[in-house]
Amino acid sequence: MFKHDKKLLREVKVEKPNPQYAVLMQEQLGGCNGEVKAAMQYLSQSFRAKDKAMKDLFLDIACEELSHMEMVAQTINLLNGHEVDYKQVNVGEIETMTTFGLNPALINSSGHPWTADYVTVTGDLAADLLADIASEQRAKVVYEYLYRQIDDKYVKETIFFLLEREEAHNALFCEALNRFTKEQGSNINFGLSEDSKLYFDLSKPGKYFDEPNPKAPEFK
Repeated sequence: MFKHDKKLLREVKVEKPNPQYAVLMQEQLGGCNGEVKAAMQYLSQSFRAKDKAMKDLFLDIACEELSHMEMVAQTINLLNGHEVDYKQVNVGEIETMTTFGLNPALINSSGHPWTADYVTVTGDLAADLLADIASEQRAKVVYEYLYRQIDDKYVKETIFFLLEREEAHNALFCEALNRFTKEQGSNINFGLSEDSKLYFDLSKPGKYFDEPNPKAPEFK
């Protein structure tokens, strides 16, 4: 069961309307790395989770991602202002102005609709957690790009808060991966023979190419 708290997770404000930047923010609403994708991915992964702690983790973070979605949508509302005017958008989607009546729809910054193809669910705990870690990392990257392209101090505060929360989720998923998957799923099904430990240096000329048993390079 879910309950709706009518108060935003964190208040959002803008200094002034900026419909062009609202187009960019659409990416974190209905884009492939956005909040809808994150919420649906973690919610879907919870359906089959047998470990109660993992099920709770997926559900808790999914619920918070829904609250992030609400924050992003409200930011888009404020940035779009009160009047439809496609002339305010020079690049990117204009569906907000011409189709949705300023409603923050589930589309990305190019106007493409959100799709469940963005969601990764395998039923394997290790694979799903690795996908979640990657999802949080990619979301952070998009927020960082957005942060660099706006001077509005209130929008920057919102983006920074969401960045910090993605960081928290990333840490939780990393901790879960280390804690729960050492003897579960694909982490124990493979990696049992010497074949799983071989490194092939196929770059010639290269430091290890002529050695019979090359070791993986160290990245410094």
